[in-house]
Amino acid sequence: MPDRGGGPTGPRIRAGRPSRRVRTLLMTLGVLAVLGMTFTMFAGFWTDWLWYRSVHYSSVFTTTLSTKIGLFFVFGLLMALAVGFNIWLAHRMRPPLSAMSMEQQSLDRYRMGIAPYKTWLLLAVTSLVGLIAGASAAGQWRTWLMWVNGVPFHQKDPQFHLDVSFYAFDLPWYRFLLGFGFATAILCLIAAALTHYLYGGLRVTSPGARATAAATGHLSVLLGVFVALKAVAYWLDRYGLAVKSSDFKATGNWTGLRYVDANAYLPAKTILFCIAVICALLFFATLWRRTWQLPVIGFGLMVLSAILIGGLYPAIVQKFQVQPNEQAKEAPYVQKNLKATREAYGIDDTKVTEYPGKSTTSDKTKLRDQVDDTASIRIMDPNVVSPTFQQLQQIRNYYGFPTNLDVDRYPKDGKEQDTVIGLRELNLDGIPKNNWINDHFRYTHGYGAVAAKGTEADPEGRPVFTEKNLPSKGDLGTYEQRIYYGEKTDTYSIVGGPQKEIDYSDDEGEKTTSYTGKSGVNLDNPINRAAYAVAFNEPQILYSGAIGKGSRILYNRTPKDRVEAVAPWLTIDGDAYPAVVNHRIQWIVDAYTTTNGYPYASRTTLGDTTADSLTATNNSRAVVAQQNQVNYIRNSVKATVDAYTGEVKLYQWDTKDPVLKTWMKAFPGTVKARADISADLMAHLRYPQDLFKVQRELLTRYHVTDAQTFLSGSEVWEVPDDPTNDSGSAVPPYYLSMKMPDQSAQAFSLTTTFTPNGRDNLSAFMAVDSDPRATDYGKIRILKLPTSTTVDGPKQVQSQFNSEQDIAETISLLSRGHSKVEYGNLLTVPLDGGLLYAEPVYVRGGELKYPLLRKVLVTYEGKTAFEDTLDEALNKVFGVKGSTTPPDTGTTEPPGSGNPTVQQALQDAQKAFDAGQQALKEGPDWDAYAKAQKDLEDALKRAEDAQSKVDKTADRTSDKTSDRTSGNKN
Repeated sequence: MPDRGGGPTGPRIRAGRPSRRVRTLLMTLGVLAVLGMTFTMFAGFWTDWLWYRSVHYSSVFTTTLSTKIGLFFVFGLLMALAVGFNIWLAHRMRPPLSAMSMEQQSLDRYRMGIAPYKTWLLLAVTSLVGLIAGASAAGQWRTWLMWVNGVPFHQKDPQFHLDVSFYAFDLPWYRFLLGFGFATAILCLIAAALTHYLYGGLRVTSPGARATAAATGHLSVLLGVFVALKAVAYWLDRYGLAVKSSDFKATGNWTGLRYVDANAYLPAKTILFCIAVICALLFFATLWRRTWQLPVIGFGLMVLSAILIGGLYPAIVQKFQVQPNEQAKEAPYVQKNLKATREAYGIDDTKVTEYPGKSTTSDKTKLRDQVDDTASIRIMDPNVVSPTFQQLQQIRNYYGFPTNLDVDRYPKDGKEQDTVIGLRELNLDGIPKNNWINDHFRYTHGYGAVAAKGTEADPEGRPVFTEKNLPSKGDLGTYEQRIYYGEKTDTYSIVGGPQKEIDYSDDEGEKTTSYTGKSGVNLDNPINRAAYAVAFNEPQILYSGAIGKGSRILYNRTPKDRVEAVAPWLTIDGDAYPAVVNHRIQWIVDAYTTTNGYPYASRTTLGDTTADSLTATNNSRAVVAQQNQVNYIRNSVKATVDAYTGEVKLYQWDTKDPVLKTWMKAFPGTVKARADISADLMAHLRYPQDLFKVQRELLTRYHVTDAQTFLSGSEVWEVPDDPTNDSGSAVPPYYLSMKMPDQSAQAFSLTTTFTPNGRDNLSAFMAVDSDPRATDYGKIRILKLPTSTTVDGPKQVQSQFNSEQDIAETISLLSRGHSKVEYGNLLTVPLDGGLLYAEPVYVRGGELKYPLLRKVLVTYEGKTAFEDTLDEALNKVFGVKGSTTPPDTGTTEPPGSGNPTVQQALQDAQKAFDAGQQALKEGPDWDAYAKAQKDLEDALKRAEDAQSKVDKTADRTSDKTSDRTSGNKN
């Protein structure tokens, strides 16, 4: 009978050890886990490479990757070698015999324990510090590329007379090297001290000397290196004062030297540099003297000097020299800051003109006619009418428009007109049934642009569309209407394979298409499919039958994401906007080059200065990298993204910008010349909003050029809050075709207003020429109002508007029931020495899901009108009718007043309201008041019903028109 316990007749099973089968299984699982992690890392790298190759910017990927790898290995190896060498050297210098003490006997156990593994332990320690150092260095790839490729600014700082490129490109790299040196010295010192202690070179409780001569010399040299690096830091700190940020009560955020910096800190840094050099030499001298007495004394002297010379002395200078006569002492340095800041932000050529704030013309007819000549006042607010576009031109639920539409210029009858435009993009939330095939294969793109006149409304208060229906037709001509890349397209699609895509639908059913562009990554290769299955965490990509020959995956589809990916060295404007260019829809993206190393120029945080009431409600309008602190910015690149192919093109816009030239050296061939911009594209470029917002924020203080005025703070302005929005955020700038007093014709401009610090009246009006075809493109003009004249600011105008009795009663009527009043953009226009305000007022009422233009507010020099149309409001304000012909809206009825039934009902409502108010005054007569309220309710109900019928009729007409035109597909 066999021995079950493992005798000579049977196999012996060793207790506690897994069987061979289990060990094989565990090894297999371990190998698979390693292979899985390796493939996951490979998938990320491979899909990135494929994407960059698909957009023809593979050089960006290879340059960035090779730079990161090079920095990782160079600095990781340097750190590992330095730490490893000092550990090896400390071990080699160990004493041959350890002292007989309890301390050393305890350490003997550790020495014996690690003896067999010394080599492996050394490799582990050096590898760990090398990996950490290498990863940190790889993150400095931008700093390295800017240092290697830096070009001169040909401008020198006023203190050290060095080219600005030293501060922008060189100093950041030197500071990184210094920081790396400090980290290396400290780690080497710690590693060497621990090794000496472990092997008896350093003793804490043992009798006799606390350190051997070898340990003393070794550690002294490392301390000397640390102190020498500190001397270098003191020297670089001298130059760092030119770009140092500090708080200055007279101006707030301050960059550059002040009186105490130039007269106390600067000499103190020089003295401390000399002391640190001497102290470092004393540490090195320990190699011969074998005593720490002099180095310790020198180090103590350096610390004491840092406290007294570097801290106490500047405080004394500030207290007893600067504060008693601060303005006189600081004025020369403030003057340098003024000049540098204005240059760094491109506001040095700002033209400030005194503006009276009051009209000088008594001829009202002439004034009324001047309005049409001065500005094309936009009554279609692109930030309000998006729901109107959505309801009237969405056509299908799986299309959608952005929350904020855009303003552009398109020709009409030989003249350019301000146009509100939006794209009918794909909205996955509106798909009838969401599943993987529908979301990623069948519903893949939007269709067509929708545009409307910015200065007109139809009789019902709707936009006057110049491009509409599906497929879109109108003034934009023929163009590729399919939109595969857009602001709302944030998921991937797989196109071009056996699975057909839904193009659009009409009465005859769904029209299908198949993507023929060359965008995206080909999925024919099984390795590619596996990589994307891992990258997108979607295994169906690997085995789905919907993917076959010709299938391509599209991702990174928003314009801002694509530009940021191909040019990671640019800061992207928050508002990409579409334009029909050369028969294609192109997204236009403004991009900036920035630095925070411009000497004496005050810093600003992009996220703070570009925030306004629009970014508060629509975060997609926020500038990319919004927390960047910068003190130099240029709109150096104009980029385009094709809405069908996704092709990204970068154009050099600012040909003088040294930062852009530096990046073009680092990434040759990625940026096209400005001359390559076509005339059609040039017609749609404009001055970017985020740059304008940064500049207007700086100009609240830096519009003055005199240091004494700047220091007094008497001329400080602020950007007013948006009076039409409850967010408490700044009013956004507005694009408007208008002319300033020194201009002979209207120009497409970007405008804003300023108010005095802490007050609501108007202090200045600012505009910049935004049409790049004009010779004055980018010229900033400021109309400065006299302090002796009080002109109402935007908040005061809105407040007066809301408090005026007749207007308030009308607003109350319009807001009855389920109606809601929405205020449009409050536009400001300089007119004959005064300032004209115009604001459209919309009503979203009853069953309507979108706002309609119902009234227009106009205010000029204390006179206010609140009428159905802009022309009527202008006529009432000036007391005369304009001699120009009102725009043709395609009907004999005045635009914006509604149909007769609605008009009659609103008139009855007004009569009932008046009767109710009169009843309250007489007695009050509560029976008469109750009857008036009942009449008012009935009239409002009739108005709502009549308007609803009109809207439904218009919707049916729009759908029929859409169905008829959809059959004319290309």
